[in-house]
Amino acid sequence: MSRGDKSKYTDKQIRKAEHIADSYVDRGVPEKEAESRAWATVNKDDGGGKKAGGSGRGRETGHPAAHKGGATGGKASASRTAAERSASAKKGAETRKRNAAAHAAH
Repeated sequence: MSRGDKSKYTDKQIRKAEHIADSYVDRGVPEKEAESRAWATVNKDDGGGKKAGGSGRGRETGHPAAHKGGATGGKASASRTAAERSASAKKGAETRKRNAAAHAAH
């Protein structure tokens, strides 16, 4: 397999790389760089290209790149005032209470 040849990647790996590349492009990364980063991420997650064999059940991956979520989270909450956060929490609590009452009736 020559460098850049994607024939050994599964359909799922290809879809995953396309999705990741689209996300990078949406954030302003140049298309070639986005594609390069996307394939690097797929390789990191799955250990490179492989075709499913036998019964079609592959090895479980740890999805290390997908574990970054939450590490940079909380920005939306941090940018709101205490009063706005409190109002939102009260609204959510009221909604949960109303939904619980509606579901209890069934």
